[in-house]
Amino acid sequence: MSKRKQETGEDVVKDDVDMDNDSGDDEDFDVLDVDFEWFDPQPEYDFHGIKTLLQQLFDVDAQLFDLSALTDLILSQPTLGSTVKVDGNETDAYAFLSILNLQEHRDKPFMSKIVQYLLSKAKSRPMLAPLAELLSQTTIPQIGLILTERLINVPAEVVPPMYTMLIEEMEWAIQDGEPYNFTHYLILSKTYTEVASKLDAENDPPKKKKKATSGSFETMTRGTRTRNEHSKSWELNRRAMPSSLLGTSLKMPSRMWPNI
Repeated sequence: MSKRKQETGEDVVKDDVDMDNDSGDDEDFDVLDVDFEWFDPQPEYDFHGIKTLLQQLFDVDAQLFDLSALTDLILSQPTLGSTVKVDGNETDAYAFLSILNLQEHRDKPFMSKIVQYLLSKAKSRPMLAPLAELLSQTTIPQIGLILTERLINVPAEVVPPMYTMLIEEMEWAIQDGEPYNFTHYLILSKTYTEVASKLDAENDPPKKKKKATSGSFETMTRGTRTRNEHSKSWELNRRAMPSSLLGTSLKMPSRMWPNI
């Protein structure tokens, strides 16, 4: 049985369809109704699906990590986290969310590489010095690393229920004495940075030189362009949640530290 089920289709795409219809009534649009279901992570079905989503999450940096070992660790916590599917339990996941205890798994080689990766990102920005300090400690605090990703065409509406269920599952795990009483939460996400195109610079007509006056002169200047495409950069959003919120009044993090 699935954890939850939600029918989506017209409600999710209605605004986009209405907007497109405003721009042209002659175009035809197909609305696809999809039933999304939430399941517990299951090793017999979800290894390849979650590993693929981790590759998408880490993108160009995925080759730095042992994603197979990371996937196995996620699947070793079947009562914590969720997957989203559309064709039943035995199909690949379209989205997933899980949380890992950095302190509990710090001695695992693949997790040590992830911690060093996060530490290098934190050290790259002075404003993230508190995060770097936490990760540099001999004994890492109770930090929960949240990993979540979804396929590009999957609507964002499937994500909030996974966080809601994760909060409930952590409460139950804490009651059972499991190590999920976190003092901090760390959410890994990616951002995109727009870089000026070299092609635009080449297509612009050259500026005319100005004559020197009063012992000074101006010449045509052009900015240096580094790439002709948009570049993608990694950033971390660090969200801190007091441990006191892990009781019945637990809510999502109330403050977010700046991006790397």
